[in-house]
Amino acid sequence: MLRITVPRIVGLLALALLASYAFVLAPKYNARHAPEPYAFSGKAPTAMPDWLVAALAAPAPTTTAGDATPTATTGAATPADTPAPAPDPTAGGEETAGPAPAPAEPAPAPFPAPGGAFMGLMTKAGPYDLAPVEEFATAVKHNPNVLEFSVGWWDKRFDRRVFDTVAERGIMPMVAWEPWDFHKESKVDKLRGEQPDYALSRIVGGEFDPYIKQWAEGVKNLGYPIALRFAHEMNGYWYPWAEQANGNRRGQYVQAWKHVHDLFRQAGADKVVWVWSPNIDYENATPLDSLYPGDDYVDWIGLSGYYGTIGLEKYASFEQIFEPTLKKLRAFSQKPVVITETAATDSSGQKARWITEMFEQLPRHPDIIGLIWYEAVKEVDWRVTASGPASAAYAAGVSAPRYAGQWTVRSQPLLTVPPPAPPATPPAATSSPSAPASPSPSAKPTGGTGTKPSGGTAPTRKPTATKPRSSPPAEAG
Repeated sequence: MLRITVPRIVGLLALALLASYAFVLAPKYNARHAPEPYAFSGKAPTAMPDWLVAALAAPAPTTTAGDATPTATTGAATPADTPAPAPDPTAGGEETAGPAPAPAEPAPAPFPAPGGAFMGLMTKAGPYDLAPVEEFATAVKHNPNVLEFSVGWWDKRFDRRVFDTVAERGIMPMVAWEPWDFHKESKVDKLRGEQPDYALSRIVGGEFDPYIKQWAEGVKNLGYPIALRFAHEMNGYWYPWAEQANGNRRGQYVQAWKHVHDLFRQAGADKVVWVWSPNIDYENATPLDSLYPGDDYVDWIGLSGYYGTIGLEKYASFEQIFEPTLKKLRAFSQKPVVITETAATDSSGQKARWITEMFEQLPRHPDIIGLIWYEAVKEVDWRVTASGPASAAYAAGVSAPRYAGQWTVRSQPLLTVPPPAPPATPPAATSSPSAPASPSPSAKPTGGTGTKPSGGTAPTRKPTATKPRSSPPAEAG
């Protein structure tokens, strides 16, 4: 039997303290002080990289009428290409020829080309790890035209590398700019949007103006256009900028949007495509028209919607998910639409079918100029690359010529599209020449499966599985 002695007691206490440090204190300290797994190290540069200087000095690509493929211009016309000026009949004596006027520089090619659409991607790592992007491009035999990634306001700095890393690869950057700190997100569903430090009133009141102005200057100095998806899915309850959360009041979202937009305008950051991006409409969502800042403040309208969100597993096609909301949007705006987040589950083995139908249905909506696939694992596995049939279905659909356009740092974002064609009106009854035409019945909206959470009262879970991050937090329910 061991005798209890002072050295043995001290040894046991030391062992206990060592175990506590190794298994409890050290992991917490390391987690708190470790660098963000998705962040660039070192000081953020401010100067344009060499590849960008060369690209901006090169001739701008242009698009000829009826051709969706950009072609490089040849610069100024040679003297042989320039017609001589017509002689002046009123001038006397020897004819003199003045210098030929310089030809106007062709306008940059629009992106996407009119009649076409871009196919983009969103991953968890975004520009910090492009391996998932490369894996996706290999699987579907198509390089994404747009890469969307998240940046939270907690970071408090502008780093042009997150944009340059994407743009250097011929991909347009789209940043989901999120005024919150996802590290502090509540694990309780109804409290996920509660972060008083990021209340809309504080944005409107100017407390974040130094940070916003820093971003405006940084974006202006990039030298190429980007898309800014500011404070998305605002019609829900799960983010601090939603009017249903965080003590926010009605009307403050529009005030915050206009305030941020105006600061960018004042800074001269005019190469920004402003993407107003709600979630697809659902029961108890904040009405879309009450959150819209107006056409003078919006360039593209974005939408988030998924097939197979937990609680909404019943099959619904792309059109069944998005058409009800598209119809509501067209009541107050004709801006181009981008599906800023979408994906499909394969839990019932129907992902390939859903993707095939998506590509069949997209051309029926020429006002949808782009679609961004959420290539990540979250509540479910949304990845195309997780399924051979899904990858093949995507590759077949994206091979159509309408998706062949390319983005360059000289591209001009497409900001207008023809309005959707009205539904066909059946011919009037001809039983009597004098009888007035019978009004055609209004089109019945497509079924709302997949557009709202289950239940008839306040939602208990988010209706679509969005919420990608600029770095990987613990998953919320």
